[in-house]
Amino acid sequence: MTLARREAPHGSWKSPITAELLAAHTLSLGEVAVDGDDVYWLESRPGEAGRNTIVRRRADGTLTDVLPALVEGRASYSARGLVYGQGGGSFAVSEGLVVFVNHARGGAHPDQRLYRVNPGRTPVALTPDTGGKHRYGDLSIDRARNRVLCVREDWRNLQEGQPRIALVAVDIDGQKQTVLAQGRDFYSSPVLSPNGRRMAWLAWDAPSMPWDGCELWVADVDEEGLLHHARLVAGGSTESIFQPEWSPQGELYFVSDRNNWWNLYRLQGRSVVPVLEHKAEFGAAQWCLGMSTYCFVSPRHVVCAFNEQGEWRLGRLDVVLGQFSELETPYTDIRQVRGGFATAYFVGGGPDQSASVVRLDMESSKTHVVKAAGPVPEELRPYLSRPEPLHYPTSELGEAHAWYYPPTHPGFQGPAGEKPPLLLVSHGGPTGSASTQLDWTVQYFTSRGFGVVDVNHRGSTGYGREYRLSLYGNWGVMDVDDLANAALRLVQNGKADAKRLIARGSGSAGYTTLSLLAFRDILRCGTSIASIAHLDTLLDSPNKLEAHYLDQVLGPQPEFKQLLQDRSPGVHIDNIKRSPLLFIQGLKDTRVPPQQTDELVRRLRANGVPTALLLLEGETLAPQEPAALARALETEFAFYVRVMGLGVAEPLVPVALEPEAAARR
Repeated sequence: MTLARREAPHGSWKSPITAELLAAHTLSLGEVAVDGDDVYWLESRPGEAGRNTIVRRRADGTLTDVLPALVEGRASYSARGLVYGQGGGSFAVSEGLVVFVNHARGGAHPDQRLYRVNPGRTPVALTPDTGGKHRYGDLSIDRARNRVLCVREDWRNLQEGQPRIALVAVDIDGQKQTVLAQGRDFYSSPVLSPNGRRMAWLAWDAPSMPWDGCELWVADVDEEGLLHHARLVAGGSTESIFQPEWSPQGELYFVSDRNNWWNLYRLQGRSVVPVLEHKAEFGAAQWCLGMSTYCFVSPRHVVCAFNEQGEWRLGRLDVVLGQFSELETPYTDIRQVRGGFATAYFVGGGPDQSASVVRLDMESSKTHVVKAAGPVPEELRPYLSRPEPLHYPTSELGEAHAWYYPPTHPGFQGPAGEKPPLLLVSHGGPTGSASTQLDWTVQYFTSRGFGVVDVNHRGSTGYGREYRLSLYGNWGVMDVDDLANAALRLVQNGKADAKRLIARGSGSAGYTTLSLLAFRDILRCGTSIASIAHLDTLLDSPNKLEAHYLDQVLGPQPEFKQLLQDRSPGVHIDNIKRSPLLFIQGLKDTRVPPQQTDELVRRLRANGVPTALLLLEGETLAPQEPAALARALETEFAFYVRVMGLGVAEPLVPVALEPEAAARR
């Protein structure tokens, strides 16, 4: 029997989805590797000081940590690379041998050396201690030559303040390193053919990002492992290549956006032949190394993830007949697709599914969860809000996309005629996409009577190359327009209260949040979590991949230097006249230093704009440690309750708003 729902104002509903529950679901699952009947993956464990450990699952279901556990409360080994600032491809496995990049600190700097380890053994270093000045990523094992192929970032001899990049081979039994290719700004994806006689890789130069344009190269490999007769086979400055992969027969496959969509192609002789052409994305923005969206599960069958209208799905492709069919799964966010014999593994999540390592049996097309980041309690499922697609007109006669999460509670409904407050959020990057995977932060607010809209503004992936690149030169304008117009559309549709629009964001998404506050006058209040307020702070980024990113999304520097000021919300913070702000700031943040946030708070308060400030010890960016995460979320909710005068039954943390008189208006 279904009980009648009680009427209560939106935003005041009491929910069992608590900040403590959210903080308990912080386990993160990452890279996946298949070795025979075994599967390996990365687990990032906040309870172990954020250590990334490698977990092995045998065919009999036994789970084992590959890396030794904590020593005296500190991480002894943690698998994480730092190449290009984003890392990725931090371990590889072959016949039970694991090679990984160690991130644990042995001194003042992260180790970043390569180690080999067999389960149950002590790791052995393969590379010398350079004080963290040699970094490695995109690992793959060349078993025949007993070596590791990888990308190496060398910080010992800087070029214009940036490290040198090379493709190298590192001997597994010694410390010898052989440079295979160098001279380009960036390399990625070194993959060896099944017979070991050819190698493919990607290369590109600044200011291009890999999703702007990159090149696919192939070379012969001699018996000593050196490359010969390297030739360019696809790609260029206006074509993005993603994930080169050899078929079991030795044919080279890859993803290209030459037809506006990241579709699958193969090299046939010296010609590039389409394997599957579809108005969907079979690739993604290569922010990290070691990404994978497809794999071979037999000589003729490929399992591939594809993003159609912002939602990921899974499909099976017969590369001989060209037949493609979608596989029914509950997952709408799919990554790290890796193949074994008649089996595929991936990390998948959905609107009511936490991120999980999933096994797909090709014979039955059934999926099985190998490891979930956190179980979803059955009693909470009625409280989960499911995303609804939103497509709407925006500025410059464009169209933008978003996911709308309606207020959802089995025991409450809003009073007749009352519209809910709306939280506006967007993804980072800004080249990225909104995930439809279960997000407990979203559910925390929707189960209390808020609506949430997660915007895939122009510049997002999942909608083709033209949409992805449309933000270039327009960051701080089009993304802001698209968030504002998402709110307008939901107000027009009767799904949001125009007087209770809220924006929240962190990092580059927080830049859009602050810009919305500074350059548009539609918000009741906002939350800035380690948000970028001054664009000139990005000019000296130590992150090699992003060193020239502003040249693309804003305009070439220094020719477009004035835009740094024109589009920096921190410069125009005085434009904010009446919207209260909450700032959440990590005291160890180097990209957005606390002093910068202090100055914004001082100026706003001097102008009579009520602000609150939450400082978090030990946090560098957005809160990660479970206790800090819970505290930040509870403070944020209490801030909204106070600003909008919501009456709630649950106890709230105190929030100090200054100036006090303005807060009462």
